[in-house]
Amino acid sequence: MKVLIVGSGGREHALAWKCAASSRVTEVLVAPGNAGTAREPKVRNVSVQSTDIGGLVRLARTEAVSLTIVGPEAPLVGGIVDAFQQDGLRCFGPRQAPARLEGSKAFAKEFLRRHRIPTAASVTVTRDSFDPEVVRRQRTPIVVKASGLAAGKGVVIAQTATEAVAAAEAMLAGRLGEAGHEVVIEEFLEGEEASFIVMADGSHVLPLATSQDHKRLQDGDRGPNTGGMGAYSPAPVVTPAIHERIMREVIEPTIRGLAAEGMAYTGFLYAGIMVARDGTPNVLEFNCRFGDPETQPILMRLRSDLTVLCEAALDGLLDQVQATWDARAALGVVMAAEGYPDAPRMGDAVTGLEGAAKLPGKIFHAGTRLSGDQVVVSGGRVLCATGMGTTVAEAQKVAYALANVVHYRGAVYRRDIGFRALAGHL
Repeated sequence: MKVLIVGSGGREHALAWKCAASSRVTEVLVAPGNAGTAREPKVRNVSVQSTDIGGLVRLARTEAVSLTIVGPEAPLVGGIVDAFQQDGLRCFGPRQAPARLEGSKAFAKEFLRRHRIPTAASVTVTRDSFDPEVVRRQRTPIVVKASGLAAGKGVVIAQTATEAVAAAEAMLAGRLGEAGHEVVIEEFLEGEEASFIVMADGSHVLPLATSQDHKRLQDGDRGPNTGGMGAYSPAPVVTPAIHERIMREVIEPTIRGLAAEGMAYTGFLYAGIMVARDGTPNVLEFNCRFGDPETQPILMRLRSDLTVLCEAALDGLLDQVQATWDARAALGVVMAAEGYPDAPRMGDAVTGLEGAAKLPGKIFHAGTRLSGDQVVVSGGRVLCATGMGTTVAEAQKVAYALANVVHYRGAVYRRDIGFRALAGHL
């Protein structure tokens, strides 16, 4: 079979790498891909952008693609799955209607309330309805979120009411474009965050390995929020009891609720969970695709054939398959560009990749492109150095050994990915 991966980031490199490892796959196309997918065995980049839905449909038809897996959120929210299905093409991901869980945080909050799924108290405002006094009455810190897609840059955790009002006003004034047309003002939740990702087929659910990512730019969870600076799997905070609660209180009612509202959900579903001290799994956000950088360590641990799992989901047969996992831990360190996340520096040459290829672990590319034979920086998050080990500490050593041999001007990466697990001596 031939597989098409839509997207160009670290998640898509990992998806392409994993699908290419399948004995049943002859070739993996990546649209548009990056410098890493360009060099991956059995993988070919195709110069079709991830938002060009018509072009992607034509590509899948022309290349006789058997299975398409959508990486990023924008084409899902734009209706790529609907378009592929109308053309009789198999595409793994949610249709446009349920993809609003990610495309509109306001929609997601209302859905959570309707189905009594635990989440933070919130109010949604627009430019016309915004009243600063409502914000000033909130207990600090205050979370301010752009409702639409903002590429991981639409969340501000404000330490004061004044900062929260300024953040909301900036979003409503268009700083994030259409993403800030609506803004969600939300209470700040205490606890430990985990990424809980499942596959769904409309009625059945297959949980994937648990993971935890690091959103803040700097060590110790300081600095601005980003799209993610690293992740590891499994996440110790998701104990068997917490796992059961998340399935019972969040995932299952979400899949049932969507089906009951005429929006049966097929695809990856990512629930960002804040686990409270009493074990309550509060939903921080939904993503309608695999997380990035969680994909990289999770797929390093997956022993099953990903294409088999995706096809089972498209056939409504997820209850008849199982995912098997490597018992070892995996950890990924995101290497970002100088100036990330606000103004990443582009165009610098990346060196040391040949040396890294001789070490244990795997370098997944994200914001890279080829300039002749040279890999250069082309995005805010550049690479993800991913390692495995019998413990999180061992996986961390492997990942940082990789990161330390790769160089480009102004490289930025955290030195403490996995610190929460290490604090528990795991």
